[in-house]
Amino acid sequence: MQAWQVHENGEPSEVMRLGETERPVPGEGQVLLRVRAANVNFPDALLCRGHYQVRPPLPFTPGVEVCAETEDGRRVIATPALPHGGFAEYTVADAATVLPAPDALDDAEAAALHIGYQTGWFGLHRRARLEAGETLLVHAAAGGVGSAAVQLGKAAGATVIGVVGGPEKADVARKLGCDVVIDRRGEDVIAAVKEATGGRGADVVYDPVGGEAYAQSAKAVAFEGRIVVVGFASGSIPSPALNHALVKNYSILGLHWGLYTTKNPELVRHCHEQLTELAARGAIRPLVSERVPLADAAQAVQRVADGVTTGRIAVVLHKGAAA
Repeated sequence: MQAWQVHENGEPSEVMRLGETERPVPGEGQVLLRVRAANVNFPDALLCRGHYQVRPPLPFTPGVEVCAETEDGRRVIATPALPHGGFAEYTVADAATVLPAPDALDDAEAAALHIGYQTGWFGLHRRARLEAGETLLVHAAAGGVGSAAVQLGKAAGATVIGVVGGPEKADVARKLGCDVVIDRRGEDVIAAVKEATGGRGADVVYDPVGGEAYAQSAKAVAFEGRIVVVGFASGSIPSPALNHALVKNYSILGLHWGLYTTKNPELVRHCHEQLTELAARGAIRPLVSERVPLADAAQAVQRVADGVTTGRIAVVLHKGAAA
């Protein structure tokens, strides 16, 4: 079968190589999956660079999120078991983590539903306890992780403020449903949030960026607000001033979604049921900005690593992907 493999760590476009490999053999408790579409995630770039919290042995195939078909013909979504990632014709996954693909979404959309939307749902509902009528601030609102949080925030009845970088991404954020869009390249984010909220600030901040975005979050969060730390796409991990959290009375909430797959897998399935229902009634729909063939996977991962994409890029292996 054809598969992309990483033989040494570095930039995705330099270290990912497409070639013929043996079809993976499922281990105990695993299933073989024929990949229909694989979503490109920022962790794929981190895996290539050797900077992710999980470091599979070399060589490995990246691709942490797929829509696939089981040997008995079921259409599913899954997180592949590394080192056999999803940028290949076949992958393997732990059977207990495989979920039915929503009928309302095509293969590319279904592949993009899992990690980003699960992370958003857990971050907003489980950790931050977002309520209807509250204000949600989303950094990188036009990106893959941010766009999911925007849609989930709107579905929950929140007023959503999206922070983006550049006019193209601002247009995407508006189309996603943001009530207010702030272009950080030309606007003062903190002042704009205060203006949009009558000086109060945001009740919940969803931050997959870190660095300067987190510093802005701390200044723009409301009294008794909640900052959800999701990731550090900026490459800079901030050091929160806990005295500031104390005197301003806000919460800093960490979110590592992957832990729920082992600590509380039933909650992951409950979340998937909620997401499937939201997709069925059109309240959420993954923004797949591009669909590329397997041969273009390395360049797609590099573009996500460089932060120049909007929504999600899906690597589509089989035509006729519409559900």
